[in-house]
Amino acid sequence: MSLNSSLGFERERPGAAWRPGTTGLYLGLFRPVGPFRERFTVSPTETTDSTRREIQIEIPAEEVTRATESLIQKYQKMARLPGFRRGHVPASVIRRRFAEDIRSEVVETLVPRYFRREAEKQGLVPVSQPRVTDLHIHEGEPLRFTANFEVMPEIKVEGYKELRAERAETTVTGEEVNESLNSLREQHATFTSVEGRPLAEGDFAQVSLDGTPKESEGKPVHMDDILVEIGGNNTMPEFTENLRGASAGEERTFDVVYPKDFSDQRLAAKTLTYTVKIQSIKQKNLPELNDDFAKELGAEFTSLEDVRKRIREGLEADKRHRAEHEAKDKLLDELVKRHDFAVPAALVEHQIDVRLERGLRALAAQGMRAEDMKEVDLNRLRAGQREQAVHEVKASLLLDKIADTEKIEVSDQEIDHEIEALAKQSKQTPEAIRARLTRDGALDRIRSRIRNEKTLNFLYHQSA
Repeated sequence: MSLNSSLGFERERPGAAWRPGTTGLYLGLFRPVGPFRERFTVSPTETTDSTRREIQIEIPAEEVTRATESLIQKYQKMARLPGFRRGHVPASVIRRRFAEDIRSEVVETLVPRYFRREAEKQGLVPVSQPRVTDLHIHEGEPLRFTANFEVMPEIKVEGYKELRAERAETTVTGEEVNESLNSLREQHATFTSVEGRPLAEGDFAQVSLDGTPKESEGKPVHMDDILVEIGGNNTMPEFTENLRGASAGEERTFDVVYPKDFSDQRLAAKTLTYTVKIQSIKQKNLPELNDDFAKELGAEFTSLEDVRKRIREGLEADKRHRAEHEAKDKLLDELVKRHDFAVPAALVEHQIDVRLERGLRALAAQGMRAEDMKEVDLNRLRAGQREQAVHEVKASLLLDKIADTEKIEVSDQEIDHEIEALAKQSKQTPEAIRARLTRDGALDRIRSRIRNEKTLNFLYHQSA
């Protein structure tokens, strides 16, 4: 019986994901095993896409028969059928009653094994889910199938030692130091109550408010004891216009229309009606910039000049870091530009998934609701991420190739350091982090990321 025309099985099993309604069987990505010793026929052909491969595999009839008989014996031990005691069902009844189940299990057992062995034998490393088609299984005959999959492209990296990184200016001006110092001053401001007059420009209103969305969707907003700066750069204009001139104890009601690109996604493109009660009027008082202020910032400061020096050092370090980051980005851009090669679609799709997941997590952190995320056009988002994803995959493959050439490796100590940092960040034990990463297969990804970072550092420093 041929299964070529129908592979829509009802159940799924680990190791082979059967997708109803498809024209083939999609197998998981397999870890290479030992040398292949059994005999079977393989005919490799290269498709028009340089990263795709196709192999036809024939599994010997005796191997198929052996796997079938083994499964029949297993079913005999487990099957419970009317009229038979458990463990005493005749093989002929098992073969007839569970024919489709046995046939599918034979395929799931043998196809992945023979595929990965032949892939290793030919030196092929699949980077996509192999798609199995032309699957034929007949009693007493060999099992035949065709596997289509993607492999790593052949990459020859040249000229990377001639790359030169731009060194941006990292000088810190006195004006930049003053801006940071004033920011510190703002952080240590105090507020005093103002009585006997209404709110004026530059005042702070201490308020409680209730906001109700004018649309049917959206949740009400309630806040107590917040400060609203009248005329402040970060204050919505409607708050300034409607609260200016109000006195303590007054209540004002007005609408606020939030722009589509508002930072809080819960409010973006919405209109809320606010009822605001002014509890008191406050005036901000900034500390004087003197040695006393410096001493309040920490025991390591004895004068305002110490603070200025620390600020300058921090700004210089930040500028150097940003300049190095930008220079490395340009190095990668130039490296990718100099090398034209085909990129496996599976790697691009995976990178798009990574970018989308990262973006959606950021939106969720900003307060975007799950119901709003469901309305996001993922197809449009995927299309918008494709070009950058291709660039990132190419850059990673090139860095990996350079690391091989330059013998750049990642030590176990470096992995341990990364795990300790993750443990500290998540407030878990290093042992728990390592167990989770091992379980999820993430340790190799971490090692690869660190290796790429070390390789990029190598390119940056040798380009000086």
